[in-house]
Amino acid sequence: MTIGIDMMGGDFAPQEAISGIQQYFSETGKPARLVLLGDETQIAPLLAALQLPEGACRLVHAPQVIGMHEHPTRALKEKQQSSIAIGFHLLASGKMDAFISAGNTGAMLVGALYSVKALEGVLRPTIATIIPKENGATGLLLDVGLNSDCKPEHLNQFALMGSVYAQNILGIDNPRVALLNIGEEEGKGNLLAQATYPLLKENAQINFVGNVEGRDLLLDKADVMVCDGFTGNIILKLAESLFEVTQKKDIQHEYLERFNFENYGGTPVLGIAKPVVIGHGISKGKAFKNMILLAEKMVEKEVMQKLAAEVVA
Repeated sequence: MTIGIDMMGGDFAPQEAISGIQQYFSETGKPARLVLLGDETQIAPLLAALQLPEGACRLVHAPQVIGMHEHPTRALKEKQQSSIAIGFHLLASGKMDAFISAGNTGAMLVGALYSVKALEGVLRPTIATIIPKENGATGLLLDVGLNSDCKPEHLNQFALMGSVYAQNILGIDNPRVALLNIGEEEGKGNLLAQATYPLLKENAQINFVGNVEGRDLLLDKADVMVCDGFTGNIILKLAESLFEVTQKKDIQHEYLERFNFENYGGTPVLGIAKPVVIGHGISKGKAFKNMILLAEKMVEKEVMQKLAAEVVA
């Protein structure tokens, strides 16, 4: 198994990516082979200091960097020697099994959609985030920003892909699927929610349990919760800000610590041919380590192949 890492992506590149690699190798018994993409003049000295086993990593020189605020499509076109562009070329050509980055989110999404391509039958790929439940369980919310405007059939497919991911990555048997809405009763919500409900209800491939409201997100009422990306992204950013507030005010609690994005690494792109994990721009070593572990698990569990089979079915 070969996992590619964009070493130049993120606010603390490449030092924190190196820190994550060090943590990964120190905590993993049978590590994957890593391909490190970035400026070799910056990375090589840091990598040499780790004294990793011979052949554990391969450094691919990528002299260009796509900045966090550059236009995604234009940057990928004009900076074909960037770590992100080369990473997607290697992924698409079969030289890597997965690719992770904490760099320009837009460039990562554009690269995922146009270099790796969507799985056959997938209407729109989606991105998901972990939702920590108050009883210790773990939920999944999608979409959280890739698709601001959705149609009912998109949400229906998100529910299916979220179920496959929850089963294989979160270890949830027969995950309960719910539609995020403004009321529990059937028929509630805007036109999108009203049209989506009957599709989910009739979908025999998922375990649909009805609507959940915003106040139910952190309770154990469903395992997979679907919504449009506009709504999901607001929830995601609110959760991130609440965690930041607790840190600033030094409020310590094991449950609140579960909102730390570094615990989960990054956001998987579901519905494309190969695993791509997108990290937060402020990711540090722990987040990079967990991004590698998530990509590794997605490859081992053959999540993309299982998604393809379910979508075709």
